[in-house]
Amino acid sequence: MLLPGLSANMSVDFSKNATESPEPCKAEIKGNIPSWLQGMLLRNGPGIFTVGDTNYNHWFDGMALMHSFTFKDGEIIHRSRFLRSDTYKANMEANRIVVSEMGTMAYPDPSKNFIFKAITFLNHTMPDFTDNGASNFIKYGNDYYATSETNYISKIDPVTLETLEKVDYLKYLPVNLASCHPHYDKEGNAYNIGTSIATKGKTKYVLFKVPAASDKDKGKKGPALKNVEVICSVPCRSLLMPSYYHSFGITDNYIIFVEMPFKLDILKMATAYMRGVSWASCLKFCPEENTLIHLVDRKTGKEVETKYYTGAMVLYHHVNAFEDDGHVVFDVIAYTDNSLYDMFYLSNLREKSQFDEKRFSKPTYKRFALPIHADKGVPVGGNMVKLKYTTASAVKEKEGKFMCQAEVLCEGLELPRINYDINGKRHQFVYGNYVGDSAEVVAKFDTESKKMVYWDEDKCLPSEPVFVPRPNGESEDDGVVLTSVINSNPGQSSFILILDGKTFKEVARAYVNTELNKDMHGFFIPH
Repeated sequence: MLLPGLSANMSVDFSKNATESPEPCKAEIKGNIPSWLQGMLLRNGPGIFTVGDTNYNHWFDGMALMHSFTFKDGEIIHRSRFLRSDTYKANMEANRIVVSEMGTMAYPDPSKNFIFKAITFLNHTMPDFTDNGASNFIKYGNDYYATSETNYISKIDPVTLETLEKVDYLKYLPVNLASCHPHYDKEGNAYNIGTSIATKGKTKYVLFKVPAASDKDKGKKGPALKNVEVICSVPCRSLLMPSYYHSFGITDNYIIFVEMPFKLDILKMATAYMRGVSWASCLKFCPEENTLIHLVDRKTGKEVETKYYTGAMVLYHHVNAFEDDGHVVFDVIAYTDNSLYDMFYLSNLREKSQFDEKRFSKPTYKRFALPIHADKGVPVGGNMVKLKYTTASAVKEKEGKFMCQAEVLCEGLELPRINYDINGKRHQFVYGNYVGDSAEVVAKFDTESKKMVYWDEDKCLPSEPVFVPRPNGESEDDGVVLTSVINSNPGQSSFILILDGKTFKEVARAYVNTELNKDMHGFFIPH
């Protein structure tokens, strides 16, 4: 198995520092961009890996580089800019990495005195996390933020990509960590989840809502987070070992939170600096434990009484969730262990030979079905799932407790995206990166026929695809798929690729006159 974005016939230097291009530059168009495609694609990911004589250990740790591609009247304008976080400023001023990241612990210059070193040690015992938001973008109210998974987010100008303001979640609600994959409803309200670590002797997961911007907020200063509402708190099953999570699911009436046996050991984190290890080494996968599935009623803010379990697994991305005939169905990309994170250590990325199935588990597209109400007439050992189109099961262990088994829809798909207009509703199509014999592939997967179609081109490395629906589209896949493509063919530029959502055939591409870097996630803002 190869990395998403790495293949045998293509060499990509993941540790190379990128350069920014903050001035707007018109791309060279080949093909015809649909006239209705008006808006801005933002993309975010790590871009700086070496500062002075110091290097990051892990690809996720690199300092954020943001890209924007503005679609207007058949033209595309490109910009890129480094996020001017406090982390960026401190590292650049010192000309060395001085702010620790998850996979890289920063130690003081050997020439610093004892008092400075002692203060640095204390800061790492009670860590103040980085504000290097290199994972994704979040919209709260009318504002856009670059985000990772710490308590800090950075407000940006989506047009110029300038960094405007640092915002701390902890000023508005008690969360030390937060997902970088919120959900949005039709009214513009945002829903997210964070972890509150040992607050008043309790560790819990906090589900919260950031209301959409209203007329009464116009002219008022302060982020939309000032109006945040806590929907529900879910107790952590172990006080000092909260589950890691990257995303969650949502339907019209429910929120799905999967508490995995992939945990962050808080006590080990407190001593990591002293022991000379990274915070990432304090993540522990416990394969002997079950995975808990929490189903929260959005209206009441309470967990449903039924308890759901499944076997140990690690997941990063939810695909979608929906309700059907008394069930909540949710799709995820799951792994059998936590080796995906290890795959992205830069030392591993430099070793082509280590990308094989023996060392790293393959992404598996799984569908779970949760019966919402317990049927007391079903005997112990009976399957409670009554849906005809899935083999997913929920076996009754005792009254109100079910062991769930997923249906495997396909293997090899990651970075899943859907037509977000049907988020929370039953979907048919999923777009993503396919991990197979060649990883230079974006794919469209049909969940009903189980068929997959691909786009690939020699020496071209596509990013996560983003689906943009055509206004008043006639079908779920009526729209286009956008992906940025790193082009390693001699004498050719990298480009934005536009694919037809239905046929998955190329509609157009836009060559940019600067290098594109491998990134994480994208966000489309329609005009």
